[in-house]
Amino acid sequence: MRVLLLADTHVGTRRRLLPAPVLAAAAEADAVLHAGDVTTSEVLATLAGLAPVHAVLGNNDAGLELPERLVVELGGCRVALVHDSGSATGRDERLGRWFPDADVVVFGHSHQPWHTVTTNAVGRPRHAVNPGSPTERRRAPHATLAWLQLAGGAVASVRHVRLD
Repeated sequence: MRVLLLADTHVGTRRRLLPAPVLAAAAEADAVLHAGDVTTSEVLATLAGLAPVHAVLGNNDAGLELPERLVVELGGCRVALVHDSGSATGRDERLGRWFPDADVVVFGHSHQPWHTVTTNAVGRPRHAVNPGSPTERRRAPHATLAWLQLAGGAVASVRHVRLD
């Protein structure tokens, strides 16, 4: 199962449309996970026209009715979403407390691509992934998105993709 990971698209605040590479990736995905700062419902509708979408509320998502945290089952894995994971210091431990049995935790907010692997409460690997932002790199070296590959009820790979 190929899962497209997005966060911090900020469409509508500074951009009118999702970049073409994001739309092309969504068309190839079995599911899209958006870790907040979607900013407009049109973004979710556009993505949902290409693949099933799960999203959480970001700090710039005024007026959107989305949960602050979400856990979904995909490809036999428990995948959690949250927008703001807090500071990098203590992040893995904090995500472990919030989502003890998650196989993957997807987050955003910092616009910084991130991927670490620890162990969850049931002894399985837990991947913490920030896909970065495909539209506003801020202090990151590049605009990015990420791919999550699931196979046999486990994470097969996590890969960040540069868009600029």
